[in-house]
Amino acid sequence: MLQGEFGEILEMFRNSFPLSFLFFIPIFIIISPVSPVNAAHEFAIYRMQQFDLQGSQFGCKSSLINMEARPIDAKMLTRRCIVAKLADVTISKYRDLITQNAGGLLILLPQNLSALKEENKQHLQSLERDLLLEENGVMPVYFAWETPELTAIYDDINSATAGDQAATAVEALFNSASANGFQMVISGSQAKALSDFKITNIQGHLSGFGIEEQLPTIVLVAHYDAFGIAPGLSTGADSNGSGVIALLELARLLSKLYTNSRTHAKRTCYDLFLEFYLYVFIFKKLPLWKIKFIMCIDTVHCKFNYQGAKKWIEDNLDSAENNVLSDVAFVMCLDSLASEDSLYFHVSKPPKEDTPAATFFTHLEEVTKTFFPHVVVKMVHKKINLAEDMLAWEHERFSMKRLPAFTLSHFEAYKSLDRTSVIDTRDRVDEEKIVRNVNIIAEALARQIYNLTSQGSIRLFTEALEVQKDLLSAWLDHVTSQSRAAQLLQKDSSLLVTLEETMSRYLKDVKKTYLIADKRDPEFVFYDGAVQKMNAFNVKPAVFDLFLAGAIVLYLGLVYLLVQNFHLILGFLSKFVQPGTSSKMNGAAKVKAN
Repeated sequence: MLQGEFGEILEMFRNSFPLSFLFFIPIFIIISPVSPVNAAHEFAIYRMQQFDLQGSQFGCKSSLINMEARPIDAKMLTRRCIVAKLADVTISKYRDLITQNAGGLLILLPQNLSALKEENKQHLQSLERDLLLEENGVMPVYFAWETPELTAIYDDINSATAGDQAATAVEALFNSASANGFQMVISGSQAKALSDFKITNIQGHLSGFGIEEQLPTIVLVAHYDAFGIAPGLSTGADSNGSGVIALLELARLLSKLYTNSRTHAKRTCYDLFLEFYLYVFIFKKLPLWKIKFIMCIDTVHCKFNYQGAKKWIEDNLDSAENNVLSDVAFVMCLDSLASEDSLYFHVSKPPKEDTPAATFFTHLEEVTKTFFPHVVVKMVHKKINLAEDMLAWEHERFSMKRLPAFTLSHFEAYKSLDRTSVIDTRDRVDEEKIVRNVNIIAEALARQIYNLTSQGSIRLFTEALEVQKDLLSAWLDHVTSQSRAAQLLQKDSSLLVTLEETMSRYLKDVKKTYLIADKRDPEFVFYDGAVQKMNAFNVKPAVFDLFLAGAIVLYLGLVYLLVQNFHLILGFLSKFVQPGTSSKMNGAAKVKAN
């Protein structure tokens, strides 16, 4: 009985073999351990910085990748996309990739950068610095968050090269055939320069009581852009989100003072928010005071050399219509105020005794000594090195124009890697310390504005005028919710719109001005493609195709022999069937034939 049923099945497949064979394909797909969904995976990647500054090129000069993935310790790296974890990438290995003409580098970053050990943080920050200083040719460098899917891809890529360490050639061959490979692909065109990129200046003012043309000026500066190895990952919570937030809170507090006739100071205060990262707060100090806030937006940190601040100074210093900088008491820049228990007073030239800048420093010392005795206030003197391509601090732009200027920061050294790192995230900010520092600066400014000296324990900003921690926290959430890299902040970006609306709430005559680099001899050039999508396609190596072709030929050959020699197989099986059963089967076959 069994032999007859088996024979009928084989007879059916022999008569319609090509069509019946397709019956098994869906079954094979269903029972296969490899899901077709995992054949491709799309994920976000963030390209390394690319910009030109004063004729010099920085960062990676290429953006396209369409090549096979390999681990960083593979033997064959030419025209391959190297996928590596952060801990495995060093500047020496990076140089080896350049020497071997690797096609690209994808670095996997841990999901929580703030949870990294201190040595790992230092490793990442040193790598950021060294990568920007290296000549990398045309090899594109990307960063991606280390998700479970990318971790699995990374493990498969390492398994695919396990054959390189196999003991025998046969083992290496079978390891290569069984491993999973990946083709890393970025679609689109090569990164292009952002032509006619506009750096936006937003400015406004608070008018006090007095004759503006006769009043000297105090300027407060804070940049709001961020810088890191990858523009798409640069949120800059401390540097310099904290400076922006501090200046916004100062604007709010002083606007309350100046809208109250009993506390209306007789001075002028300008607030500059210089292109991409500059708020400038200007006070004018004479018996009669009038306050103006001018907010401009400057370029990204010192890496772009404060081009926006430079442009704003040139437009206002010798302007016949605007004498904002014609009689400056001092320029104060706010840079990174959300950490440490120290406040450094950075100057290019120490202020002389009895000058407004020296008086303000005295106020800072008095306020901290009286209300915050654990905070250290210290003056740090560093001369401007004109031989260097990059300026150290924002105030140096003003000092070069012989304007008395200084920077307040919790960083003692301008070369601190924390100022230019993607590790500068929201959870690394100490809200209590930024509230404290805003209080210190606000009290010192109030004593400067109202000529309050030796006031002991008297505080102006209390109760209704106190610094609002919840407001600062909300601002921190907002400014760190997106990247603030220069090339990603277009003139109509949501962040600029929010800043303009906020300044309009506290200030008067808020307006925007723009800076565009000279087309013939641009001082800076930005490039697009900071954030991309990469596809990882699961592919098998060429040796797998060879094994597969051999297996298919062998399988089809066996099926062909089985079908053609079925009578021999049937005769062999009949030897194991009882004679009675065989007679019944033969009789049934005759009846069917008749």
